[in-house]
Amino acid sequence: MTHAMLKGANVPLDVPAVRAVLRWTPGQGVPAVDASALLLGAGGKVRSDEDFVFYNQPRHPSGKVWRLGQKRVPEGMTDTLQADLAGLPPEITRLLFTASADEVAFEHVQALRLIVHDAATDGAEPLAYFDIKPETGAETAMICGELYRRGDGWRLRAVGEGYSNGLIGLATDFGISVDESAAAEPAPTPPAPTPTPVTAPVPAPAPSFPLPPQQPPTYGYPPQAATQPAPAAQPAYGYPQPVAAAVYPDPAFRLPPQGPQFIGR
Repeated sequence: MTHAMLKGANVPLDVPAVRAVLRWTPGQGVPAVDASALLLGAGGKVRSDEDFVFYNQPRHPSGKVWRLGQKRVPEGMTDTLQADLAGLPPEITRLLFTASADEVAFEHVQALRLIVHDAATDGAEPLAYFDIKPETGAETAMICGELYRRGDGWRLRAVGEGYSNGLIGLATDFGISVDESAAAEPAPTPPAPTPTPVTAPVPAPAPSFPLPPQQPPTYGYPPQAATQPAPAAQPAYGYPQPVAAAVYPDPAFRLPPQGPQFIGR
């Protein structure tokens, strides 16, 4: 007979070993769920960090609790733990089955269910199941269920309590020491870049042009400015004198045409 459990309910387990399966419906934006187990002693704490079975430590040193890993089934995705209850040392009084979603809130996990089977059977009807519904939706880790000793046997309780600070917050609450010093240390400040000296651009020298040749003075016009003494003019007798055109760098430049010059009137 399968027990459909509600939160807070408990049922006896009259089997020597159990297989606890976490199942959910995958989809767009749905994170993968990791199952883990905490073995608790007196005072509700672990005896050491070895009493934590999770993805980085998939098997307890006693060999009595281990992870079977994730698997796709027709109903969705699963992650499974197995526990040999008869072989656990007597100082272990409770065994927690937990789930974490890699810092993604459980409001994005659809149809999360804890299913407990008799480990001696494969594919048989489960002993019990519990549909897990987060209270706020912001939880990133959940205690799904727990096994606890009652006399010479064990019982299963449906828990469904969540943590908003993930698997680390859940584990430290039960005595696991987590080294967060590396995460707490501020990142080293990179050295300031060496400033690149800025050199003012050197202005290009102004283009130089050859000075125009000195123009000898023309008769009847004011004398042309000259930087050197003008050569002495030769006398002309009664005939107009041709005026030489000045040579300048710009070939388009010309003096205005000269009219006839008359001397001696």
